[in-house]
Amino acid sequence: DIQFGAKTGLYYRDKILAPFFERHLKDRKQPAQAEAHIFETGTNQWRAYDSWPPRGASTQTLWLQGNGKLGAKGMPSAGSAEADSYLSDPAKPVPFLDKISLEHGDYMNADQRFASRRPDVLTYVTEELASDVTLAGPVRANLWVSTTGTDADFVVKIIDVYPSSYPNPEPNPHELRMGGYQQLVRGEIMRGRYRNSLEKPEPFVPGQVTQVAFSLPDISHTFRTGHRMMVQIQSSWFPLVDRNPQTFVDIYHATEADFRTATMTVHRSRQHQSGIQLTVGKGTLPEK
Repeated sequence: DIQFGAKTGLYYRDKILAPFFERHLKDRKQPAQAEAHIFETGTNQWRAYDSWPPRGASTQTLWLQGNGKLGAKGMPSAGSAEADSYLSDPAKPVPFLDKISLEHGDYMNADQRFASRRPDVLTYVTEELASDVTLAGPVRANLWVSTTGTDADFVVKIIDVYPSSYPNPEPNPHELRMGGYQQLVRGEIMRGRYRNSLEKPEPFVPGQVTQVAFSLPDISHTFRTGHRMMVQIQSSWFPLVDRNPQTFVDIYHATEADFRTATMTVHRSRQHQSGIQLTVGKGTLPEK
């Protein structure tokens, strides 16, 4: 659905791979390479940086706010709801695509509108951007959560929401509707039992607020003026990730009885503020 304006493999082979082989296989002198060559989606431009993250990039946080809002304004307003909940059912997992596809990579920039409509997906979105915002570097989710079960997965997705007036492609054989398209930019999952250690899994204590913090893959993407930034949170991503029984058992030997529904709660209080820490190369995150 998303076009990148060029065949990115050509640049990679000509500018990065070929000089590497010339130097190391044929002992030919080559100009010094940049520390990082990055294809920046959104603008569809190759960038060369002498450091990664780029010099001058700043760390900013998008906080989860009430009424599905998202922004850099940290403290929740007085009297606002301090948590959002959803029922996660292992028998009805959130799919990673809204269609059956043999192309596994399709999900990487797929439209997430189907997920936004599900009651088991929390959706937070900013106001329209007054100017371009470029994310360039690490991303870290910092969630404060509780569950009625003893294990849980948490998926965080960073999404670029297109304006409602965004034009459809021409020609349009697949009848795409690009106005309001929710392009997946980056997503990652944390299996909650490993939130503190990969070597020593731990159960959740039902009802107890617990921190689940984890890194997503780095981002190089520009959210254009008029677009909005969105974060989705869910507890399944099937079949990209196997189902979590939501009980603290050996998943590979779990029985049908081990798979149970659970209520997941994401907290947004002054004491337990959930947010997504981003590396911003250009621009300022919107407050709400």
